[in-house]
Amino acid sequence: MKQNPAPTSVPTSVPAPVSAPVPVQNADTRLHAPTMSDVARLAGVSSMTVSRVMNGDTNVREQTRLRVDAAIAELNYIPNQAARRLAGLRTIRFGFLYSNPSAGYLSEFLVGLLNQASPNNIQLVVEKCEADEHDVEQAQRLIANGVDGIILPPPLCDSARLIDLIAASGTPAVTVACGQPDPRMGSISIDDFQAAYAMASHLISLGHHRIGFIIGHPNQSASARRLEGFKAAIAEKHADSAPELIAQGMFTYRSGLDAAEALLGLDERPTAIFASNDDMAAGVVAIAHRLGLDVPGDLTVAGFDDTALATTIWPELTTVRQPIADMAEAAVQLLLRQIRAQRNDVPEAPGHTHIEHMLVRRQSDAAPRLRPRSKLLSKVRL
Repeated sequence: MKQNPAPTSVPTSVPAPVSAPVPVQNADTRLHAPTMSDVARLAGVSSMTVSRVMNGDTNVREQTRLRVDAAIAELNYIPNQAARRLAGLRTIRFGFLYSNPSAGYLSEFLVGLLNQASPNNIQLVVEKCEADEHDVEQAQRLIANGVDGIILPPPLCDSARLIDLIAASGTPAVTVACGQPDPRMGSISIDDFQAAYAMASHLISLGHHRIGFIIGHPNQSASARRLEGFKAAIAEKHADSAPELIAQGMFTYRSGLDAAEALLGLDERPTAIFASNDDMAAGVVAIAHRLGLDVPGDLTVAGFDDTALATTIWPELTTVRQPIADMAEAAVQLLLRQIRAQRNDVPEAPGHTHIEHMLVRRQSDAAPRLRPRSKLLSKVRL
C-alpha cells in the first residue's frame, strides 16, 4: 500500500513589502530536557500520536511508529518523574475551564497540560462549561475550592466578565489564544492574522484566484483575525474578493459541511477553499468527494490548527500548524511562575508569550487544473 510522505513545513511570510521566514527552533538547540512535544515535532506527528505510540496503541501505522521511535531515540526522551519533587512542598491545583466545539483542539490542549502536570506535581481540575451561560458560576466554584491558578482556552479567554471575576479574586490566570491580552493575566498566543495571510498567499501562489473562506465561530476573536488576514492577502494579491466566497462556520465538522455546500453550489465555484480550522476543512473534503470532485485536482482544501484530524483524513490536509500542545505547556509554565512568585511575596507582572506558527503542506493542495475551452467558446473565437 502506498504510504503518504511525511509533511513538509514551509515558513510563513508576513504581510509587508519585505517577507521574512518564521524561525524554526530545533529540539536539539533547546536548553531544557526534551518533552513529548519535541518528539512530536521531530517526528512530524501530533503529541497525541506520540502518546499513543508510547502506550503501545496498535492502531498507529507502522511507518508512523518507526518515525516516533526514531525521534525518541534521537532526543533520548525520558518522562522526567524526578522533577515532581522540585515543584514545591505541596500539590498545585490548576483549574481548567473549557468550551470548545473542536474535539481535536481540546485533545491536543489536554495533551499539553498533562505533559506538564505530572512532572510539576500539578493536579488538574477540569470543568466544561458553555460560554455566556455558566462560565462565571463555574469559575466562582473553582475559586471557592481554592485552586492555585486558572487556565482559559478559547472562547472563554475572550470573556470580559470571566476575566474581571478571576482578576478581582486575585487568582493567577493565563489565557490562551485570546484576542487582546489582558494586562492582569498572562497570555499565550500565535499571530492568527499572519497565519491566515500566509495560507491565503500560498494558495494564490499556486495559481488560485477564486478562493472560498470559511469563518470560525463568531464568539472567538481568532475567527475575526483569521478573516482579516485572509482578506489582506486577497486584496494585496488582487485575487477575487466576491462576498459570496466567504461563508460562516462554527468551528464544527457539521458547519464545514454546510459552508462547503454553499460555496461549491455557486455558479462559478472556487478552485480552493480555506477553512478556519481542520474540522471544517474535513467537512469540505467530504462534500467535495460526495460531489465527485477530486481533491486537490478539482479543489484545493486548506485548514488551520494541524490537529490529529489533519493526518487521519484522505487526502491529508495542508494546514496552518498552531502548536496547541506547546501553547498549553507554555501556559502551565507561565502560570507556575506566577504562583511561585506570589507565594514568595515577590509578585511579578504577568507574562505574554508569542508562539510561532508554521504552514504545513500535505496532499490537499495543488495548482488549479487547466480545463479545455468549451466547443461553443472555440467556435466564437474562430
